[in-house]
Amino acid sequence: LQHHLPLTYPLLLITPLLAMVDVSKWPLFSLLSSEELAKIRQACVFGMSANEAIYITHSNEVFAFGSNCSSCLGTGDSQSTIVPKELDLLRGKKVVGLSYGCGPHVLLVTADGQLFAWGHNGYGQLGNGTTNQGMSPVLLSGNLLSKKVQEVACGSHHSMALTQDGEVFAWGYNNCGQIGSGSTANQPYPKKVGSFLLGKTTVGIACGQSSSMALLSNGEVYGWGYNGNGHLGIGNNANQLTPCRVTTLQGLCIQQIVSGWGHCLALTDEGLLYAWGSNTFGQLGTGNKNHQLSPVHVMIDKERVVEVAACHSTQTSAAKTQSGQVYMWGQCRGQSILVPYLTHFANTDDVFACFASPPVMWRFMSMEHDDFMTISEALRKEFDSPETADLKFSVDGKCIHVHKAVLKIRCEHFRLMFRSQWTEDQQDVIEISQFSYPVYRSFLQFLYTDTVDLPPEDAIGLLDLATSYCENGLKRLCQQIIKRGITVENAFTLLSAAIRYDAQDLEEFCFRFCVNHLTLVTQTDAFWQVDGAMLKDFITRASHCGAFKN
Repeated sequence: LQHHLPLTYPLLLITPLLAMVDVSKWPLFSLLSSEELAKIRQACVFGMSANEAIYITHSNEVFAFGSNCSSCLGTGDSQSTIVPKELDLLRGKKVVGLSYGCGPHVLLVTADGQLFAWGHNGYGQLGNGTTNQGMSPVLLSGNLLSKKVQEVACGSHHSMALTQDGEVFAWGYNNCGQIGSGSTANQPYPKKVGSFLLGKTTVGIACGQSSSMALLSNGEVYGWGYNGNGHLGIGNNANQLTPCRVTTLQGLCIQQIVSGWGHCLALTDEGLLYAWGSNTFGQLGTGNKNHQLSPVHVMIDKERVVEVAACHSTQTSAAKTQSGQVYMWGQCRGQSILVPYLTHFANTDDVFACFASPPVMWRFMSMEHDDFMTISEALRKEFDSPETADLKFSVDGKCIHVHKAVLKIRCEHFRLMFRSQWTEDQQDVIEISQFSYPVYRSFLQFLYTDTVDLPPEDAIGLLDLATSYCENGLKRLCQQIIKRGITVENAFTLLSAAIRYDAQDLEEFCFRFCVNHLTLVTQTDAFWQVDGAMLKDFITRASHCGAFKN
């Protein structure tokens, strides 16, 4: 059996736009009082020396402070300020994305798809048709006027925007072809990137200093612009004026891509990490400083990688594994770390706060403060606590301590159960035989925490429970866990479960994964252990979508 690639299937992007991080780890924020820090919902530290910051409050107020190089704070002047100033034009707008260049210039996206720009504009990177410095946020129009922008990325002096319909626009400095227009003329307005991207849906963008990358919905990767040390991963070092596919990644489904100063990291749907480009500081993690013109596989202790991190301002790389371990490599506080180094950090963002040069934020982030116990934290703490519980579940001979009120509030199944039995003499132990202890405990814990910590195979049992109890939110979460944990070995087992529990979105995802890795999947025990009817149905569906060659 042979499989035919590429096949388009729903791409699971596991890197959220916002990451929960403690902003106080960036020294610039030590200027703010605890009261001011408590108001922050989102923030970004940027600039050639990480001396500028923009943050958004819970009330959707936008503030900026710092050195204000090239008027990048958007405060209407070029004066530095240690006192945060509000950007009145953006008040009340819900910000969902922000990126910055090296001038610096700043791009900001709102929830309704509007794009604002300000700061350095010597090459037209603000997209307003001039090269005049932008001292205040200006709404971009022109080719983007009727479009809804969902993501932005900045190189040194060029800009990119990804719209909700999967189109890519670029503008600004174009000395190496980073705009993708087919020439090296600077582009003063947003221009749609065509060539091989036409008719295809882009789901992610990234910029190096003078290069651009795009990730398509079918997992393909394209690059254009500067390629001096193999920045584009296309097997040579010639600059590209239009998008060029990274063919070495053919047969792999990429789900996240990030760009450093002159290198790229890509993450596959199976948790494999690939790197290419400049390697002066060991930022590829290959154990040497040799540049790579094509993607190479980077091993991280044989663990599945779930997130990779880099940004165009630094030569630092980081990754997080499925078990929560965080690794860093490349230029780290003046040292060249040539292979992924295991840290004690909880997230990749801390790597950049503590070890990157400059210590910028590699993505737009959201802050979480723990100076008081919230309701959610209190519930999390009291789960399975014998001291305060008034009800026990016995599963496989083990007890789980819970609170009737919490169960009644959180779950319709228990609300109906307790409606006619909410009395003091009600039995305080309920026997459960239909589900296993790990599955039922995870279900009850979900009612307290809104989170699930189970491997994909156990999540199948939880999916069964969620279906039985009509818990649609938990059902969706289980499907996400299964998607994140899918492998060649378990793919057909997960597909069978998705069909059994009528999880249509999950079924489609698992089916497409099986087709994209058909040769290996058909060699697993799970494939040949299914009943004949399902096997026949799978082969028929796979044939209809062009999986087999003559």
